[in-house]
Amino acid sequence: MYNQDLYKKPYHIQDISKSKFLITGGAGFIGSNLVEYLLKYGAGHVRVLDNLSNGYYQNLKDFAGVSNFEFIQGDIRDIETCKLAVNDIDFISHQAALGSVPRSISDPFTTNEVNIGGFLNVLIAAKESQQLKSFVYAASSSTYGDNQDLPKIEGREGFPLSPYAVTKKVNELYAEVFSKIYGFHTTGLRYFNVFGPKQNPNNAYAAVIPIFCKSFIEGISPTIYGDGKTSRDFTFVENAVQANIRALFSIPTFKHNVYNVACGEQISLNEIIDLIQVISKKNLDVKYTVERIGDIKHSKASIEKISKELAYVPTIKFESGLEIVYNWYKENMQS
Repeated sequence: MYNQDLYKKPYHIQDISKSKFLITGGAGFIGSNLVEYLLKYGAGHVRVLDNLSNGYYQNLKDFAGVSNFEFIQGDIRDIETCKLAVNDIDFISHQAALGSVPRSISDPFTTNEVNIGGFLNVLIAAKESQQLKSFVYAASSSTYGDNQDLPKIEGREGFPLSPYAVTKKVNELYAEVFSKIYGFHTTGLRYFNVFGPKQNPNNAYAAVIPIFCKSFIEGISPTIYGDGKTSRDFTFVENAVQANIRALFSIPTFKHNVYNVACGEQISLNEIIDLIQVISKKNLDVKYTVERIGDIKHSKASIEKISKELAYVPTIKFESGLEIVYNWYKENMQS
């Protein structure tokens, strides 16, 4: 039921056996990993809200018969569904969104509907709750936009470079306003290229590491957009889960906080290919093509703020995480 390579130790000290959690987008990649963590450590009740348009029930199938797990198939674009999902909940981790810069460029309307309209619905439902203790949501490193300074530091944002980035910036603005007006404790987690088990390599807008792993497992030459020198602060999913747990249980300040969630390191696409060649014991030629519109060249996060304020320490570094996820894809793609 539980991945033996992950969550070997808890990131909370609180008794969660009587606490009720809502994970929106809980059938998705990060959301389903949060569900796994919470159930593994005995959460009182874990409720998932997902419309399965971008998430996969396959990610939750192992928990279907667990008494403290509940699944609601519904859309955050419907306010009544959001109110139903939030009812009697103590902690919310809002992961539901339409990711992908290319998708937002091809379909900005739907990205806006889900990421802004849906986010506002969940916020409204949450702020009306008398029971809710904490609201954490998935923000994005894309908010740094055209600011080329490295490392990326909270408070030093640039101009958004894609419709997706615009929506994630608006999320932060709404959370800030709700906190000020309603005395509502909200925390945004700016994810930096999260990867790990349960991330779908077959999605039309799949992330680069699942695509690379799939290519090597199938023996097909991987494609790189650009010259391969593009670098990112790739972050293994357990680190993102840790950030969520620490944020959910942080002391309420009844204001809005934003934190980078990353490792504070950089690795290029070419270097990833080199590592996968070693892990897979395969040497495949790489196909290079033109860079994609809306992508930034380099990204690296400062994790000083989250480390200081939430005691966050990335426990799984890139190379270890890459080996874990490659082996996970190899097992699950062939099973």
